[in-house]
Amino acid sequence: MTTTIVAVAVTVAVLVVALLIWSRTRRVVTTPAERAVHSALHTASLAARPLRRGLDEKSAAEAAPHLRALTGAEALGVADAGASLLAWDGPHADLADRFAEAAQRAMSGERPVLVGGPGGQARARGGDHAGRTLIAQPLIIEGTGVVGALGVVTIGTPGPGTLGAVAEVARYACGQLELAELDASRARLDRAEVRALRAQISPHFIYNALNTIASFVRTDPARARELILEFADFTRYSFRAAGEYTVLADELRNIERYLALERARFGDALQVRLQIAPEVLGVVLPFLALQPLVENAVRHGLAGSSEGGTVSIAAADAGTDCVISVEDDGAGMDPELLRSGELDAVESGSGATASSESAHVGLANVDDRLRAAFGNDYGLVVETAPGAGTKVSMRVPKFRAGIQA
Repeated sequence: MTTTIVAVAVTVAVLVVALLIWSRTRRVVTTPAERAVHSALHTASLAARPLRRGLDEKSAAEAAPHLRALTGAEALGVADAGASLLAWDGPHADLADRFAEAAQRAMSGERPVLVGGPGGQARARGGDHAGRTLIAQPLIIEGTGVVGALGVVTIGTPGPGTLGAVAEVARYACGQLELAELDASRARLDRAEVRALRAQISPHFIYNALNTIASFVRTDPARARELILEFADFTRYSFRAAGEYTVLADELRNIERYLALERARFGDALQVRLQIAPEVLGVVLPFLALQPLVENAVRHGLAGSSEGGTVSIAAADAGTDCVISVEDDGAGMDPELLRSGELDAVESGSGATASSESAHVGLANVDDRLRAAFGNDYGLVVETAPGAGTKVSMRVPKFRAGIQA
């Protein structure tokens, strides 16, 4: 984690602690110093919201008034990495052309450039701009480079205090933009992991499903047609172009399609039990979070058993959370494989848990995505023992701000 991220994290932590102490003691902000601190923190939080979306015309326009308030400037502009003006807040908008040129120099040299005033590199013309200085402050993210610039208009020649304040505001903005890039990187990673999960849908399942459908074409054409429709709906959902999240009801419907195809193949050897609380059907969870769990349960529940096996799927209301579990009564496995933290050992199909066609179907992927979406308290929990089957559970919050299907 970069120095900027650490600084922002510490600032946020201090702010949270201060607000908690203030709310608990119910103190009223009365002194000028307290009001100034409270106002500055509030303004900084308002600027952070749009900047966390990245730097574009919309976010720059929303953040500019708050950044201007933080610097105490007469006017403030925001430029992108190409020195194109994204937003200008306040008077002296005709300084925008001069800001673009100064921003280009500031970004090239990675240092502030002053236009106007005795210490400036170019004197401001008369009229409304007389006695004013334009500061072009580059926005630099460690490890990324220059991503833009701030243009701050001040009265007179800025002293060290003003220049320092502008630099700190720029540093704060860079911290928020860096967090935005991390959010975007995580979103790209989530999309890549969904694509990986789609690629991991077992080719054995697809091959066997098509073979099963073919076996019914002559003996039971109506059944074959029904299974073709189930297979089409299953693949349509699994390869949909929608976002990284879905609702439990849709995920369960796709699981029903998968199980209908597997039951057509195995017949009475595969038994399925469902116990779903209606009130949790609208809970949001990562897309394709259940498919790997159910596929593993079917494989392991039937592996090495001449009598078949049972797969149980349950979803229950647990206060602020929803608990979803997938359980099989197959051979189980050695818990030491889990204590080592190697979920991949479960997926690799080694030892007594595996059928000959076992393959990686993404348990570790699902665990990582759950933790990334909801926090480390929401990873997979696996309960197993040799000869006792395997139960995989996940806990999903019923509501999490910023996450929707």
